[in-house]
Amino acid sequence: MTTVETDENRFFVRNNSSSGRNTDDQQPPVTPSSADQTVYDWESDKRRSKPLDDGTMSFFWRAHTITCLVIAMSYLFYVAILEQPSEDSSYNTKRGLLACAGFFLVFGMTQTPDGVFLRPHPALWRLVLCFSVLYEIVLIYILFQTVDEARQLVKHIDPSLGVPLPDKDYGGSCRIYDWEHPEDPFHFFKEKMDFFVLSHFFGWWLKTLIIRDYWLCMVTSIGFEILEYSLEHQLPNFSECWWDHWILDALICNSGGIYLGMKTCEYLKMKRYNWRGLWTIPTVRGKIMRAVGQFTPHDWLEFDWRPTASLKRWLAMLFITCFLFLIELGTFYLKFILWIPPPHYLCLSRLLFFLLAGGVAMREMFEYLDNPQCKKFGRQSWVITAIVITEVLIVFKFDWETVTLPLPFHIVLVWVTIASATILWTLYQFWFKRFILWGQKKNNQNARKNQ
Repeated sequence: MTTVETDENRFFVRNNSSSGRNTDDQQPPVTPSSADQTVYDWESDKRRSKPLDDGTMSFFWRAHTITCLVIAMSYLFYVAILEQPSEDSSYNTKRGLLACAGFFLVFGMTQTPDGVFLRPHPALWRLVLCFSVLYEIVLIYILFQTVDEARQLVKHIDPSLGVPLPDKDYGGSCRIYDWEHPEDPFHFFKEKMDFFVLSHFFGWWLKTLIIRDYWLCMVTSIGFEILEYSLEHQLPNFSECWWDHWILDALICNSGGIYLGMKTCEYLKMKRYNWRGLWTIPTVRGKIMRAVGQFTPHDWLEFDWRPTASLKRWLAMLFITCFLFLIELGTFYLKFILWIPPPHYLCLSRLLFFLLAGGVAMREMFEYLDNPQCKKFGRQSWVITAIVITEVLIVFKFDWETVTLPLPFHIVLVWVTIASATILWTLYQFWFKRFILWGQKKNNQNARKNQ
């Protein structure tokens, strides 16, 4: 039996006191209590012994590069020699592009290095990384087209696309109780109870499992509702009733999903992870439970972002928050510009992709900020950053008239206030406050000298 220890609750402090360096009294001191601390003991990952192999892991975790190569080449042999050629050029073009994409994904699954996640199999996360690269390539190709050409491109995926979306009254009446319809006075409220209510709840539950921080989730949730208010003059589906914004979305769906997500994180944090090889389990029920357990986390790492510990962490949290906003906004702007209806499977596929890739990216970002030995930006984080920026560029290029519509004056005041408060707090926390502490220390030193 192999026991895999978890290190969520460990707090590792790098000790720099023995370095023998003297701090100049004329310079503001660097506070080691926050900047030199790491939430997770990353060195334990290197010291941790490899799990024992009972004969199943060596086969299950192997890349099977030769097997995959034989299967891929066998399919190409069938297409080249045995299959009857088609005279449909459109069909041949689509199949050729899919075959190229498939070969790239197979190569990535078998040849790229493993990522930070292990379950259910490292090949899944290698596939997610390669699909991220493929998606970025498609976005770059779309960026070089016109908006009409891009709308026609999506018709190759679904012939029903490429037509303007029907006009819809998203706001409607904001009354909850309609006295004029006594037979069904809550019909306005019932009209809002659609598929998107559940998608808000479960979406925020899953996003909380990715972010793993209550305050960052709440800031993102409330901030996006403010963004919807700010941009409702650009996108009609941002125009919602006040109770739809703050009660149904923010208070019930988003907050409920965040609460459930944090409770799930607490359970996974406290759970004891004790993995055994499949063939060492004597009972059939035990083997089944072990197989099901393969789709659960290998261990759990709590994200303590500590945004105020250093300027680097604070700027990183602002960067992460802005990118979370851009991912959410991209969902609405892309489907508005490319004429993709909200319930279409392309929209759902994009959200599922960002959940998988975003989970890896957030884990890489946390290690990049917390691990002093990690000097390289993660692969998945790098690709996700490129994807978000490319999506923003597509939106700006294809619908410049919409995204440059001037904000109402009261909205400008709100965002100027938020930006000013953020800048002032940053200066106070990481410059002025440090200068005050240095001055107090200097005064104390002078007082001791005068005694």
